[in-house]
Amino acid sequence: MNASVRVLLRQEQDYRFVVDWGEGRAAFVADEEPPLGGGDGPSPLQLLLSAVASCLSSSLVFALRKHHEDGGTIRTEAIGRTGRNARGRLRVEAIEVRLGLGVPATEVRSLGRIVQEFEDFCTVGQSVARGVPLTVHLEDGNGAEIPGLVAPPD
Repeated sequence: MNASVRVLLRQEQDYRFVVDWGEGRAAFVADEEPPLGGGDGPSPLQLLLSAVASCLSSSLVFALRKHHEDGGTIRTEAIGRTGRNARGRLRVEAIEVRLGLGVPATEVRSLGRIVQEFEDFCTVGQSVARGVPLTVHLEDGNGAEIPGLVAPPD
């Protein structure tokens, strides 16, 4: 099954964008941290971290339910480490995600099988972990594509 998901962003000011998820879902503001932006919303890095962490958390819940287990209230923390590449550009160098069950491990009978399989259910985490091919298009204000856009490799 192939599917596509669409998100629209509209610049409000400087690095502040309204993120529109689509009809029936509340939009929110994303913004870079100071000194670039005002820090009025999550930064792109925070959005990436939340996407990976949310997907892994959901995958854990899915695996728990698949095995008819109750993991209690799941708590997840994601930490992104950034650094500069050879050209001085800021890049995400590593993401560390910590998931926590809300119950002792001894209360989850199928924990071994759950641990072995839950990560594989995570679409976003697995994609980010191997690198996602990226195609970039640039359009002008009339919607005409500007040809020749090629991002230099890291």
